Amino acid sequence: MINITLPDGSKREFPGPVTVAEVAASIGAGLAKAALAGKVDGKVVDTSFQMAVDSALSIITAKDADGLEVIRHSTAHLLAYAVKELFPDAQVTIGPVIEHGFFYDFSYKRPFTPEDLAAIEKKMTELANKDEPVVRRVLPRDEAVAYFKSLGEQYKAEIIASIPSNEDVSLYREGKFEDLCRGPHVPSTGKLKHFKLMKVAGAYWRGDHRNEMLQRIYGTAWATKDELQQHLTMLEEAEKRDHRKLGRELDLFHIDEHSPGTVFWHPKGWTLWQGVEQYMRKVYQDNGYLEVKGPQIIDKSLWEKTGHWDKYRENMFITESEKRDYALKPMNCPGHILIYKHGIKSYRDLPLRFGEFGACHRNEPSGGLHGIMRVRAFTQDDGHIFCTEDQIQSEVVAFTTLLQKVYKDFGFTNIIYKLSTRPEKRIGTEESWDRAENALAEGLRASGCDFEYLPGEGAFYGPKIEYTLKDALGRPWQCGTIQVDPNLPERLDAEFVGEDGARHRPIMLHRAIVGSLERFIGILIEESAGALPAWLAPVQVAVLNITDAQAEYARSVAKTLQNQGLRVNLDLRNEKITYKIREHSMQKLPYLVVIGDKEMAAGAVAVRARGGQDLGAMPLESFIERITTDIANKSS
Repeated sequence: MINITLPDGSKREFPGPVTVAEVAASIGAGLAKAALAGKVDGKVVDTSFQMAVDSALSIITAKDADGLEVIRHSTAHLLAYAVKELFPDAQVTIGPVIEHGFFYDFSYKRPFTPEDLAAIEKKMTELANKDEPVVRRVLPRDEAVAYFKSLGEQYKAEIIASIPSNEDVSLYREGKFEDLCRGPHVPSTGKLKHFKLMKVAGAYWRGDHRNEMLQRIYGTAWATKDELQQHLTMLEEAEKRDHRKLGRELDLFHIDEHSPGTVFWHPKGWTLWQGVEQYMRKVYQDNGYLEVKGPQIIDKSLWEKTGHWDKYRENMFITESEKRDYALKPMNCPGHILIYKHGIKSYRDLPLRFGEFGACHRNEPSGGLHGIMRVRAFTQDDGHIFCTEDQIQSEVVAFTTLLQKVYKDFGFTNIIYKLSTRPEKRIGTEESWDRAENALAEGLRASGCDFEYLPGEGAFYGPKIEYTLKDALGRPWQCGTIQVDPNLPERLDAEFVGEDGARHRPIMLHRAIVGSLERFIGILIEESAGALPAWLAPVQVAVLNITDAQAEYARSVAKTLQNQGLRVNLDLRNEKITYKIREHSMQKLPYLVVIGDKEMAAGAVAVRARGGQDLGAMPLESFIERITTDIANKSS
């Protein structure tokens, strides 16, 4: 007899081996119809999977996260099936699940067009409506290689040939299409109902620029029609908020082909940049950080000592002078240790907190660049805390509290906390890892933070906390981090004199709050849809006259506002006031001040707030009080 234990603890007994589908049917017809897969002893499997020994089983449906994963995986195969039906000469390569959907890479003699994409999606719907069974079989590796070669699928044959010769491989067939895959998959194509193809992009075979450029078709798939529609609506809103689009419209910055992966900041964009940097500089000053500045170019020998030369060389920009090799720094930490080492440090000096707005360069592949979110030249609000092991927990508490305040000031209150623990390959003793992980965990608990563990995701030298904020569209952005590192102080021979008079190694805590300023500003632009709060807006108020008769009074109003430290745009153009209001409103300014004869006679201003809100006429002093209060409170 086979005993199957269900999630509620109940057991079902079967006379012999039983499949997931058969167990689901024994529970009820509704569950049998809804079943997409099963989780047997913690592993997700097909509904056709047979259990020959006592097992714990959960039936997976579209309501489960694992079910959505199976739907997306299976929809990627449905995409490949449709492409082969419409374009028999196309070769299929790989098609994994990604966040919110999937993609599949194809080799084909010409680029796919938008019309092709529409036809492929239509064919996918036709194939899904056939409700063809998805059937798994297993072949020896060499037999599978020969099979795909016979089909003309050279890429699949190459993938399989890289698998050890003593291993079998699994194939899944639906209708006339069969593909290499570990699975699991839905039991039939009819389970795939809510999907949409999004775009075509280029992708090198196996991610190597020396290989053929393939065509990558992206798609999204969901469990219900409503979820699909919500996602598409979110994407439409995200497109409106795209920082690249808004950067052009608001004249903040541009990216130029003469310097790919770097940002050309325009006057208004640089004003925004300075608003973020100066705010963070005040955060440093108010929280015990000493601002430092390290050089951009450092000798190769230092990067060899830190290990970056061996592990990170291809992402570093290299230069040479007088037969010495140098690298533009990709991170600031080694420089901070050299500053720390300049002079003897005592235990009384710890914790010692250094901060730097450090410009870094990383040779990112061109295909990975994305506006100001992913660049080759960027500046970090980088900080390093040198402390003792006993001080880690208190520093985590102080840092977490500080990070929460900073995020709140920028308008983010939804923060996700994750603790990444020891990876399989690591240095240090188990006891030191225990202490470091416990200090981070206790620091989060003392800060009142609920968090999740990410087992094995820590750096090789120590655990870390990741702080992820969510924006107005619910999108996650991992910005902040604090990492425990005993390794670099060891490699670069950093020390302090302890209370016992002996020399000890400090612990180095790598920490960032906003991370890359470029990326964080991109997030702010998209979060606000370009309507930045008054304290950050490059132009906080525009002063507009109706006719030339009010020009002198308008100038005096603008001068008074500027003397209050406000960023003002004075518009005295001989244009209709409706045109000027519309033009400045499109620039998403927090306030417009309109001046006509009545306002001039009363020594007042007519105020319009962002969004077309007419606040009416008021004394200039009242408006100044209003806008300065907005700025002080960091409100919109």
